[in-house]
Amino acid sequence: MFHYEPKDLSVPEVHRLLLGGVGPRPIALVSTISKNGILNLSPFSFFNAFGANPPIIAFSPSRRGRDGSLKDTYNNLQEAPECVVQAVTYEMVEQINLASAEYPPEVNEFEKSGLTPIESDLVKPKRVKESPFQMECILRDIFSYGNGGASANIAVCEVVKFHIAEDIFREGIIHPDLINLVARMSGEFYTRANGDSIFVIKRPNQKRGISYDQLPNFMKQSHVFSANNLAKFANVTSIPTEEDAAKFIREIESLKFENFEISEEAIKRYERDKEYIKMLKALITLKNQNKIIVKHRLEICAKIALESGDTDFAWKAALYSNTK
Repeated sequence: MFHYEPKDLSVPEVHRLLLGGVGPRPIALVSTISKNGILNLSPFSFFNAFGANPPIIAFSPSRRGRDGSLKDTYNNLQEAPECVVQAVTYEMVEQINLASAEYPPEVNEFEKSGLTPIESDLVKPKRVKESPFQMECILRDIFSYGNGGASANIAVCEVVKFHIAEDIFREGIIHPDLINLVARMSGEFYTRANGDSIFVIKRPNQKRGISYDQLPNFMKQSHVFSANNLAKFANVTSIPTEEDAAKFIREIESLKFENFEISEEAIKRYERDKEYIKMLKALITLKNQNKIIVKHRLEICAKIALESGDTDFAWKAALYSNTK
């Protein structure tokens, strides 16, 4: 590993490290208004939510890196402590890129980016029509750290009204595939938070899982199971008994499938196609195989089941592998 102390690096070097390692970062599209009524719109990727009672978000209109000057968003918040913070979606990301350019204070970034200003209900700054998630906010505090280039100014805001498109909800939650958010990475890289990038992790069981230290040693010593696999195995409240595993194997043996084959080629095909039930049945049925090879393949079968969300199957297949 590389080892650095910030004092030994230039500010741009520190900045690049933070942007590369702290990510992906959600993007706040912040609308403010000057004391002269000029609209301002700017994106910030140092942004997140920090509480719900009251709803608190924060973003950093940091000083400009080249000369330490203050950004229009910061100055506007000091003059008129209100803003609207919008989510940034893939459908509008190029317009957000236009809004990020540094324009003089008298320039309206809504016009430069082609985004549409609409009236807010409780604050003076305008909302962005194109964003499906908008938060009207009042400024609670600004904390400043340093006066040099790229120094942080953290604007802490309370949300006083949400505006959310109805069609981004599924089963009562904002679904990532429907809101289609983008996030900031290092350099000029962005990421899109939907589709194959989205996965589900079940919360730790309220009764507490068995935890990593209670896993059988053969699992922890496996060359097949990753650390993520082991943690998922450990998020169960109890390990299946030997009787449970034996009954399970008998049930698999009794299953009937169309076009079922028992051969080396078939097992490889089941593995490739993630047909872990057929794969296990074939492995159970094969006789006089090298025990080490069979155990390895059984663990692969358990791993496929686990990563497919079938944790109970995975546990019992893994326990069966230890009998081979």
